[in-house]
Amino acid sequence: MRLRIAVIAIVLFHQSLFAQKATNPIIFADVPDLSIIHVGDSYYMSSTTMHMSPGVPIMKSKDLVNWDLVSYAYDTLADMDELNLTNGKSTYGKGSWASSLRYHNGTYYVSTFAQTTGRTHIYTTKNIEKGPWKAISFRPSYHDHSLFFDDDGRVYMIYGGGKLKLIELNADLSGVKPGTTEQVIIENAMLPAGGGPGLAAEGSQLFRYNGKYYLFNITWPRGGMRTVIIHRADKITGPYEGKLGFQDLGVAQGGMIDAPNGDWYAYLFRDFGSVGRIPYLVPIKWIDGWPVIGVNGKAPESLDLPASKGLIPGIVHSDEFTRKKGEAALPLIWQWNHNPDNSLWSVTERKGFLRLKTGRLDTSFLLARNTLTQRTIGPVCTGTTSLDLTKMKEGDFAGLCLLQKNYGLAGVKDSAGRKYIIMINASSGKPEQVATIPLNQNRIFFKAECDFTEKRDTAHFSYSLDGKSWTPIGTQLKMSYTLPHFMGYRFGLFNYATEKTGGYVDFDFFHITQAISEKK
Repeated sequence: MRLRIAVIAIVLFHQSLFAQKATNPIIFADVPDLSIIHVGDSYYMSSTTMHMSPGVPIMKSKDLVNWDLVSYAYDTLADMDELNLTNGKSTYGKGSWASSLRYHNGTYYVSTFAQTTGRTHIYTTKNIEKGPWKAISFRPSYHDHSLFFDDDGRVYMIYGGGKLKLIELNADLSGVKPGTTEQVIIENAMLPAGGGPGLAAEGSQLFRYNGKYYLFNITWPRGGMRTVIIHRADKITGPYEGKLGFQDLGVAQGGMIDAPNGDWYAYLFRDFGSVGRIPYLVPIKWIDGWPVIGVNGKAPESLDLPASKGLIPGIVHSDEFTRKKGEAALPLIWQWNHNPDNSLWSVTERKGFLRLKTGRLDTSFLLARNTLTQRTIGPVCTGTTSLDLTKMKEGDFAGLCLLQKNYGLAGVKDSAGRKYIIMINASSGKPEQVATIPLNQNRIFFKAECDFTEKRDTAHFSYSLDGKSWTPIGTQLKMSYTLPHFMGYRFGLFNYATEKTGGYVDFDFFHITQAISEKK
């Protein structure tokens, strides 16, 4: 192994059992745009996965530290070329963005918005863990909105960037209430951070506490860092007074929540290189009616909360592709890259295997349909899989990838009836085939090892003919977080055709491990 892993996943798990406190980041994985609510003795969190399907993941926790995926707000956002990866179109970096999670009168609400559809989408359910979810959508797409149920029974959204606006919705949330108009409640929300050029204040999240309204936003002054801005008012319509809320390590965007022990925390995230945007909890003290974030203005490394038990199996997990009667075809840790073609995959046609079939011709990996993904995790992680290639057809290409715009992959391609192990490295922004090795058998194992320690952001691929002895292949993948995809790197299982349709490959398993890397 090239990554010089010092301690494998089980050590990380046991280490957490001995720790006395939680540590930041709370989740060392791409879980951005958090929205958290507290219902009974449980916390629920929604996040952003944009072009992935299903979308708007819902996670549950009892302690704000240990989270498990329990649901998604939707299976597919819409049926259109951009979301289906058809006719050469995609919606990388778009799809659904920052959601607002609410609980009101026995109903859970998840609202989001999408440039791709041009609509605001609202999903409701009585059972946030089991559904079913009811979908409502309307135009326009209200950017970075915060859904809010006021005490007088009226429903509002605050939204926008820089100039923040308020709109009232129908009681059934079917659209904007007739006869109402949008109202500017804050003319320039980034003023508390200086008001100069940079990212205008956005990411609104509105709360009511002790009779006052508190509005959290993120801004990014040019030459500075991601910064939390807080405004407060006695009425939802204002007037609002603002102050700089928090400025450390670029940890920003989110809101506030009370912990099981009665303390208050800001839930925020930090851009952390190619692994993505990772959640932090930062203590809050209430001083003169303001939530004061941080310990001496800083995001602490440790917190007075229970220690993490690790991200496996709650956020990511291995899969043997064996299913018991009544189990879901795919566990919640999996998401498809865009909407899948459900006729072209199966976990039942061959017991204990994921079958990916081809049904059309593609010339680009990023535009190929039915790539099945799950998150990478830090500080170091490894993904391993095995493929049965017996039923490949000429031109088929299948294997294991690390998905982002500057992707890397190791796979097998059938060329003129012969199979070749291939590694493609797109670190430069353009895919380069950097290794080609003849293969004379129909079983192959692939491994991808990622190191996100201190933003090292490197990965290596290897292959095995027997699952025991591993051989490095290709060149180091220098991973980079790009805005066109706007997402941390993901492990992916793929298969697509370039010459003939009707072939398929069977994936025997996918294993993920987490580890601590050696300090260099």
